Amino acid sequence: MKTLFVSDLTSMREGDSVEGFFLVLEKQQRTGKTGSSYFAIRLADKKGDVEGRIWSPADAEIKEFEKGEIVKIRGTYSPFNDKPQLKVDKLRVAKPDEIDKADYLPATTYDVPTLWAELEGFVASFTEPHLKLLVETLLNDERIGGKYREAPAAKQLHHAWLGGLLEHVVSLLKLADRVVPNYAMLNRDLVLTGVILHDIGKVRELAWESGFEYTVEGVLLGHIQMGYELAAKTMDALPDFPPRLRTLVLHLILSHHGKLEFGSPKLPMIPEALALSFLDDFDAKMMAVQQEFEKCAREGKAADEMTGKVWALDQRQMLNTKGWLGQK
Repeated sequence: MKTLFVSDLTSMREGDSVEGFFLVLEKQQRTGKTGSSYFAIRLADKKGDVEGRIWSPADAEIKEFEKGEIVKIRGTYSPFNDKPQLKVDKLRVAKPDEIDKADYLPATTYDVPTLWAELEGFVASFTEPHLKLLVETLLNDERIGGKYREAPAAKQLHHAWLGGLLEHVVSLLKLADRVVPNYAMLNRDLVLTGVILHDIGKVRELAWESGFEYTVEGVLLGHIQMGYELAAKTMDALPDFPPRLRTLVLHLILSHHGKLEFGSPKLPMIPEALALSFLDDFDAKMMAVQQEFEKCAREGKAADEMTGKVWALDQRQMLNTKGWLGQK
């Protein structure tokens, strides 16, 4: 059983012994200043991730391992530049009876059945029968709906945990239901359909058996194209689905990243697509900020300190106003 989690490292002092099981998220062979080779690795469990260094990769105590495997390590806590880091002296791949995968993949803190019931409640409120049937058909397909419940929303950037896609979508549905009534031009059912289907391609783009990775198809096609094809085939199989409505649904999927440089094949050209792209970007960025605040807390930073550079916000730093206002 796993007894040491990444979050426990914050209470350690430099030089403390570390022994435990972790998932290998990254493994890179590098060359040090002296010309010697070493491994830079990133180890993780459901409570976070930490950098590690293997300074003697050819040592007999370091067994062969690969990215995506769960390993047992022994070493010391060796922070670098005020950031947690592990110096790994011994490493081997874990045996199946030593691990429970649920310990290693981060998961949503929300109750998945409750999130799913909220999603179904929004779908039940649709008044446009064709859109309602489209969404129900996709979500009731266990090959899709089952993965929709489990999938992360991304590999790293936001909602990168089991159930992250569902959590992200339910958050967007709640946001959309507040925004839509403020603009008479918006069709509620169309916006909500876009929210539910915009990232549906991620159930095939991403894999989450051990760590979060892209499938080969995901790398070659991407979730926008995969979601487009999935929605198009489903609508084509439904009786009498209106051609114009089909075009609008597909446009929502194709344009939801908002900008061509962000990977959208098309810019949003209908009000519902514009609203979707803004809401999607807003939710993703707010979650990225929240994750950075949580990371600072895990690393023991003072509540009123600036964060590190947030990639999703053009490398800017952020200030946690709750921490700032809470200080005297």
